[in-house]
Amino acid sequence: MTTAQPVPASSTAPSLLPHKLLSGQKALVTGANSGIGRGVAIGLAQAGADVMVNYVVGDEAAAAVVEEICRSGARGSAYQADVSSEDQVSAMFQSMREQFGTVDILVANAGLQRDAAFRDMTLERWNKVLSVNLTGQFLCAREATREFLRRGVVPEVSCAAGKIICMSSVHQEVPWAGHANYASSKGGIKLLMESMAQELAPHRIRVNAIAPGAIRTPINTAAWQTPEAYARLMTLVPYGRIGEPEDIARAAVWLASDHSDYVVGTTLFIDGGMTLYPGFATGG
Repeated sequence: MTTAQPVPASSTAPSLLPHKLLSGQKALVTGANSGIGRGVAIGLAQAGADVMVNYVVGDEAAAAVVEEICRSGARGSAYQADVSSEDQVSAMFQSMREQFGTVDILVANAGLQRDAAFRDMTLERWNKVLSVNLTGQFLCAREATREFLRRGVVPEVSCAAGKIICMSSVHQEVPWAGHANYASSKGGIKLLMESMAQELAPHRIRVNAIAPGAIRTPINTAAWQTPEAYARLMTLVPYGRIGEPEDIARAAVWLASDHSDYVVGTTLFIDGGMTLYPGFATGG
């Protein structure tokens, strides 16, 4: 593998219509057949990117996302792989190169929860969450980085050699009793992202993260499905509404575009103010 050398900044970014900020780019979104990943994959496609939809279960749901991508005028493809498996991740990126030629954008979104009180947390639950949420991001980001370094900057496509967006959570900052494995994985993502950003920036690879708060997805249906549950949830959200996958998708499009070319190593919190610790709004 040859390593791309750092290159000087281009004087101008490609001029694109706002809804086609990512024209000509190729994106891989992990965990993209539902929830936030689905919203991000469709949003990137609407912005002009061709998108590979990674998933681990749910063939029909993945196919439906690909159909939506194609309706937007972009190319789409689905690929089943467990992001915690080194061999499967390597094969997925090989397929991405064969189908799309390269990778310009990685959104490392795949994640899960296996909740338990700390005293009841099994090693299996701990390892499962860390292997998917944290190791999975490492494996995917490493493969993407190798491709970015191999290819280097293609100025007519992007100012950067590549963009990595790590999907974190407000729980990289906010402790979460009963979810020690999940919170630990997200805290790990924070420093993984920042360490990658520091190391890779000289090669014109931009690494950033998005930290969602309460988002309306299937993984947290119990938190918003009934009026009573929704009211309880809103005590944690100063802005007074739940987030939607589209809120995350718009941020991902911006972070993947040259409009954010000077944004490196940043976590963008999209949480309606949840990290403002609203319980202290009245003085504690």
